[in-house]
Amino acid sequence: MSQAHSMRKRHRFNGRMTRIVLLISFFLFFGRFVYSSVSAWQHHQDKKEAQRSSLSTGAPAQR
Repeated sequence: MSQAHSMRKRHRFNGRMTRIVLLISFFLFFGRFVYSSVSAWQHHQDKKEAQRSSLSTGAPAQR
């Protein structure tokens, strides 16, 4: 009986640890997604501004 009780307790602990690990992984994934989205948007704005300034000066656009 005591062995069955300890197995049940271990199962509950493993389930809780799995949820914690998955939650942390989700937060890391979501944080990286937000960071890359902001960086991509800033890069896009920089490219638009560089293209706009090169068009106004008449210089050929750089890549």
